[in-house]
This record gives sequence, C-alpha cells and structure tokens, in this order.
Amino acid sequence: MILDVIMKDVLGSPAILIGLFAFIGLVIQKKDISDIISGTLKTVMGFVILGAGAGVIVKSLAVFGSMFDFAFGISGVIPNNEAIVAVAQKTLGKETALIMLFGMIVNIIIARYSKFKYIFLTGHHTLFMACLISAILSVSGMTGVLLIVFGSMVLGTLMVLSPAMLQKYTKEITGSDDLALGHFGSFGYFLSAKIGEVIGNKEHSTETINVPKKLGFLRDTSVSISLTMTLLYFIVALFAGKEFIETEISGGSNYLVFSFLQAIEFAAGVYVVLAGVRMLIAEIVPAFKGIADKIVPNAKPALDCPAIFPFAPNAVIIGFLSSFVAGLISIFILPAMSLAVIVPGLIPHFFTGAAAGVYGNATGGRKGAVVGAFVNGIAISFLPALLLPSLSAIGFSGSTFGDADFGVVGLVLSNAGSTSLTILYGVIILFTALPFILSIGKKKVVA
Repeated sequence: MILDVIMKDVLGSPAILIGLFAFIGLVIQKKDISDIISGTLKTVMGFVILGAGAGVIVKSLAVFGSMFDFAFGISGVIPNNEAIVAVAQKTLGKETALIMLFGMIVNIIIARYSKFKYIFLTGHHTLFMACLISAILSVSGMTGVLLIVFGSMVLGTLMVLSPAMLQKYTKEITGSDDLALGHFGSFGYFLSAKIGEVIGNKEHSTETINVPKKLGFLRDTSVSISLTMTLLYFIVALFAGKEFIETEISGGSNYLVFSFLQAIEFAAGVYVVLAGVRMLIAEIVPAFKGIADKIVPNAKPALDCPAIFPFAPNAVIIGFLSSFVAGLISIFILPAMSLAVIVPGLIPHFFTGAAAGVYGNATGGRKGAVVGAFVNGIAISFLPALLLPSLSAIGFSGSTFGDADFGVVGLVLSNAGSTSLTILYGVIILFTALPFILSIGKKKVVA
C-alpha cells in the first residue's frame, strides 16, 4: 500500500516529483524558509499550470478526433500510453513500480559518476517506460530479481542517454546549457534535428517569417494558432456534418460555433502551457543548483517536451501540422505493408510533432521544422505498428505506445534473445559501474 502511494501518487506525479527536487535543491543551498516554501510551491504551480493547459489541449483534440474519425470513417489502433499502462498495472504493477523506483536511483548514480549529468524529471514518462520494459522482458523469460535489476539498469541508462543525445540541439534552442529535454520521443527529435542540418538553414527560422504589415496581428502566437485551428476545425466539421456534431458532440450547439470555440479553447490551452513552462523554468533552474552543487555536480534537469515550446512557438504549430499530415499519409501505406493501421492520435502528434518542429527549426529553419516533424510523424506511425505484435503477444491487444522511443526500445528488447539480453545486461552494469570505480580510484590516489 505504501509502495503504491509512493510510486503512483508521489514519484508518478510529475508536479510533485519536480517540486520535491526543487525543495531538496533549495534546502541544500540553505535558503530561508520563505524562499524554500515559495520556490517549491511555484515550481509545483508552474507544472500544474502546464498540466492544466495540456488538459485543455487534450480535451479539444479529443473533440477534433471524434469529428475526424466520423468524417473520414477511419478505424484502426490509436496509440495511447496511459491506456496501455493502465491495463499493464493489473498484471505487472509490482514489477513496473520497482523498475521505476530503482531506475531513478540508477539515473542519479550514472549522473553522479559519469559525464552524463542529467536528472530525468518527467515522472509519467518514467512510469510508461518502466511499464514497457517490464512487459517486454517478462515475455523474454526474465522474472523476479533479474527482471527488476536488468529493467532498472535499462531504464536508468535511458534516462540519461535520452537527454544526452539531444543536448547539443537543446542548447541551440534554449541558448544555454542550464536544462535538458527529458521525454521519450527523443529518437524522433534527434532525427528531426539531423534532417534539419542536412536540408535546411537555421538562419531561415520559423520565428522570423516575414508577415505583411496588414497581417501583423499574425505575429501574435495566440492569434495565429487560433486562426490555424479554426480553419482545421471548420474543414473537419463540414465533412462530419451538422447532424452528427450537434447530436453527438456539441449538445445541440450550432456545429460551426461549437467548432470555433473548440479551436479557441485549443489556442488558450497552448497559451496556458507556455505560461506554466515559463514559471517552471524560472523556479526549477535556480533551485536545481543545490542538487547540482552537492549531489550531482553540474547536473541538468531534464524536463518534459513543452519546456522548449516557448523558444519557437511558430515551429510548434508547424511541427504539429506536419507530423499529423505524415500520420494521415501513413494510414494508406501501413495496410500495403501488412501492418495494422495506426490512427493518427492528435495528442502524440501535437506534443512530439511540436517538439520535433522546434528541433528541426533549430538546425534547419523552416525546412527543418517541416521535414523533420514529418519524419517524426512517420516514425510514430510505423514504430507503434511494428511494436503491436509484441504487445499483442503479452495480451495488450487494441492499443500500443505512441512516442518514438517506446517503439525503438520495445523492438530492440523484444527481438533480443536471452543470450543477447544477458550480454546487454553485463554491458549496462559495466557502463554504470566503471565510472564509479574510476572515481573511487582517483579519490584514493588524491588522498
């Protein structure tokens, strides 16, 4: 019971987890009690505001998704991390919880004794990855202590390598080396950044798009998002039809007025997310200095993907739309390859597509944002489809994980034999233990 509360309600809550790290950092710095209370509460508040905005976006996108599915008659598997984790908890709840707990400890150890100074603070993604790892490894034949130890090693390693592979580009985006991205969509973001380097020019940024003087109001991100989403909602509403929307969704409200309000609600959600991120970053970075100085020198907090949205708001929308278009195109390609149809979920396409757009823009400007996010959309369509058979074998039919890293990690683990897993297990332990051993050796020599 206590373990469940700690794992699900404390460590599984991103707001509390980040607030806890902020509290520890401020205490280590010996700040006044007023500063500790203020900094901790503002950190939690910033994440709650971010979550509230994300909730508004999710609600609006759910309406859009219902309209879209009815309008175009699309059926298939919709990737949903939360749904599949909820199912997995019934059979693998203990294993998932322990892998998550010890995986976080491994993250801190690696950050302390290696050059990868990243503390992964996106609690819900840590839970999702722990669930995936426990499910795939259990099918491979691992059980008990070996499953927990190996799973924790894999998770903890991923929690530092994921931010590390992106840090070069994250610095380009944020203009500093104070924070990192902690989100298991990093494979798609990395691809987007690399593609941007090859095909684009970062000087032609999405944030410097020339707008005629008469259209100057479009420079306001909230206005441009509102107009873009209104157009999309109106198009889908016309295809879905007045009767369906007013009978099944809007509760009798005029279907066009309802669609307009949903578009504005989406834009409002984005505005709230950006406000929450600004507050979160303003508090967590100074507070984290205490942890960096005392526990993990030079550590960087790895935050959820919306943390980078304020740095390129235009790329956020461009990335979302480009990723979603890729998802639509994939609908027609997947069956031809004898793969399950992955219905483009608007939530993963918005959050990961937006982040991919920001990374693509950082290295390749507008071309990078469009093409990079498009490739991300292809990735989060094909990877879930390829992973689905492995999850179905475990009994998770009808759903799959959505973000790119889950597909990559799941496919690697599910296709590795027991011998390969044993070798990988040894390599990860060596990778984790060697810096620790070398560090101890150096300290002894100095002494």
